[in-house]
Amino acid sequence: MGTGMVASRRLRELDSRTFERRLAENPLVILPIGALEAHGPHLPLGSDEVQAEVTALALAERIDGLVAPTIPYGSCPGTRGFPGTVSLSMAPLGEFVRAVLSEFGRMGVRRILVLSGHAERGHIAALREAADAAMLGSPALRIAVLSDYDFVYERRGLDAPSADGHAGLLETSRMMALAPTMVGSERPVVERKVSPFRPGSPPGAEWPESVQGDTRAANRDPGDRVQGYVLERLVATVRELL
Repeated sequence: MGTGMVASRRLRELDSRTFERRLAENPLVILPIGALEAHGPHLPLGSDEVQAEVTALALAERIDGLVAPTIPYGSCPGTRGFPGTVSLSMAPLGEFVRAVLSEFGRMGVRRILVLSGHAERGHIAALREAADAAMLGSPALRIAVLSDYDFVYERRGLDAPSADGHAGLLETSRMMALAPTMVGSERPVVERKVSPFRPGSPPGAEWPESVQGDTRAANRDPGDRVQGYVLERLVATVRELL
């Protein structure tokens, strides 16, 4: 690497010796986790992966961190009935993530942020259990687990109606800001009726397009505002916890 060149933030692009030098600086390693699942007729199946990875790279620039390769699959029981969704059970997902986190701990990483673009309850629970097990195995390792949608949905009632949800106005606007070429022209409108207390997939009549909300007003401006807010909240969270 020539003098003055800045090393990539992506672990997959670093050579072993460069990573070893960075490791001595105790960098924060961000592990993005996505999901391959239906997001209506207007957003790609990989929306959660795209948002997590783009956000991880932006956060890494702000806090001088490194970004691990994105895990593209998650637990998506609510959308299993829609074409394109790959839903892992919680146990294999958790065990895989635990193994990855444990390997980082073994090699000397001390700070990890697990950043999920998918916010389903069981999915997050599996990630938290995996992080807990990894920290028990490496007492010096500190891990925080969250979804960027923990912060996106704080904008309900501000940048979107309070009933906005999956693949709705906020997510569509955010994808228009982060990956506009991936957003289709359709703007579905689906009233959010899905109960958080019912296990499994909701009936098709309650969730006909894997969308919760009215996407007609989606545009890049609120998407940019939401993304800026998410990054501010992430920086504050990292400084507090890691």
